[in-house]
Amino acid sequence: MSKIRILPDALASQVAAGEVVERPAALVRELVENSLDAGARHIEVHAQRGGSALIRIVDDGTGMDREDAMLCLERHATSKIRTKEDLGAIRTFGFRGEALPSIASVSRFRLATREKDALVGTEIEVNGGKLSAVRDHGGASGTVIEARSLFFNVPARRKFLRAENTEFAHVEQQLRLHAIANPQVAFTLTHNGELVLHLPATRDMLERIRGLVGDELASRLLKVEEQTFRGVTVSGYIGGPGMSRSNRQMQTTYLNGRPIESASISYGLREGYHTALMKGQHPVTFLFIQMEPQAFDVNVHPAKKEVRFHDGNGVREAIARGVSRTLENAAKLPSGHVPAGRMASSAAQTPARPEILMSEEHQEVLPIQAPTSAAPLRQLPAVPAAFSGAATKPQEVIAPVPEPGGPPAPPAPAASDFRIIGVLRKLYVLMEGAEGLVLMDQHAAHERVNFEKFRRALEAGGVPCQRLLMPITLQTTPRDSDLLRQNQDALNRLGIEIEPFGPNIFKVEAVPAFLRADDPAAWLDHVIEELGSLSAKTSSLRLSEDAIATTACRASVKSNDVLSIPELQALLKDLFACEMPYCCPHGRPTLVQISVAELERKFGRRAPG
Repeated sequence: MSKIRILPDALASQVAAGEVVERPAALVRELVENSLDAGARHIEVHAQRGGSALIRIVDDGTGMDREDAMLCLERHATSKIRTKEDLGAIRTFGFRGEALPSIASVSRFRLATREKDALVGTEIEVNGGKLSAVRDHGGASGTVIEARSLFFNVPARRKFLRAENTEFAHVEQQLRLHAIANPQVAFTLTHNGELVLHLPATRDMLERIRGLVGDELASRLLKVEEQTFRGVTVSGYIGGPGMSRSNRQMQTTYLNGRPIESASISYGLREGYHTALMKGQHPVTFLFIQMEPQAFDVNVHPAKKEVRFHDGNGVREAIARGVSRTLENAAKLPSGHVPAGRMASSAAQTPARPEILMSEEHQEVLPIQAPTSAAPLRQLPAVPAAFSGAATKPQEVIAPVPEPGGPPAPPAPAASDFRIIGVLRKLYVLMEGAEGLVLMDQHAAHERVNFEKFRRALEAGGVPCQRLLMPITLQTTPRDSDLLRQNQDALNRLGIEIEPFGPNIFKVEAVPAFLRADDPAAWLDHVIEELGSLSAKTSSLRLSEDAIATTACRASVKSNDVLSIPELQALLKDLFACEMPYCCPHGRPTLVQISVAELERKFGRRAPG
């Protein structure tokens, strides 16, 4: 007797629903995408009990006639594809024809739709995949879709739904993702009858972002000017140096308007930020990527969240270029005011709120006197001998050309813009600036100065190496062996003398002179890991940046080192000559600004808000 059987249509639809409809938020994703494809300019989402009791989507799109309304509930029925060639030129969101029949098979489903010029529309009810009613509909033009009692007929799936608040948080996040990418569309979200989001339509992307994340965070974002590299156009907004989160919740990226996840994009962000982001932290991004549909495949994930690029390295480098250029051109000091709960806190970040900086016991502001002739200036720690002569001219930053009639970019701050007024706890340099109080972490600032000096030395003449008393033998996987062979010249330039020593075995004779690692083998394992994540065009010097950052840290002034005013002025001048002056090589901020307006609010001279 045959063991293979063809599944009944109802069961096959429920299996398909398991891939497309994993939770209420998935319904919102699929149905909102259909509304956007239908040209809707106002979309309402109503949820009850986290979405498990009800998801209702109301739009003012083109609507459907009766024939299309019936066909859209058939599996693999779609208006988006006609031929196999269309699969390589998809510019819409929904295209598989699985969403509506899958949703209808696991809920009590209702569809009401009417075309704008039609006198009457169509209403259809489906109960767990079984058609129960078809009637005329006299409502407004557009489409209304309701899905009640999700998974009522699949209890094994229903028991995996989370708590009401958790499920609704996913629903809200899904709507936020689409709202950011479509500011020209008005969105409304209610839960259990209460209004949660009301976003009017706008032509300004930043205005839409401000409506979702608030004025404070939006004001700190940097605009990524539209730029194209190897057919990949990048634009949007990103957080500046020192602005990060402990999770990826605010790391949003879009491909042709679709929110997606991709390893190539994550690597590109990592390369673009590199030393401007603390380890374990994730950037705040609202990044938009535009490509021809033939250059990627979005059909590799049931939920269409992940994509496969034909030229992943090109995507990676385009993102890295856009992010790094934006960070280099940034002229804003990091703000010291971070609303509670808005940005993730970190013990590694400098305290930002003035009451924390000023009110703790035993904190002392140390006035600095100008040195006398009897007290010669103490020199800052010298650059190691291997990097002598490294203080070459910093790479020139090319500012973006302003659009005709647009406001000119503000000039970048300079050391002369600040007046040193004291030092707090032998670490934080207090300065007066045009916009308020500025604090400089003297250790972090000197780290950045030394780091860029060391790195320029490497770029100029390669890395001096130190030979090992006993060569290190590395046994690698076939993949890592290929990486090492392909990058052997780059590794030699970095001061790593490495050569094959057998099948998947390499012998290391020398390592960089600046390396002070107690375990060179572990550092080399890290280098191999970095090789796998860097794009082909990324500078191989990135491989050794962690070691350079460690060396810069050890060579920098510490928190208890007392510096004179001329030394601090020299340090400030060197800091503003850096390509990335606002964060140390580990991503911690070097400068924090507390505006006069914020200080006036703290002292009751200005009303809150």
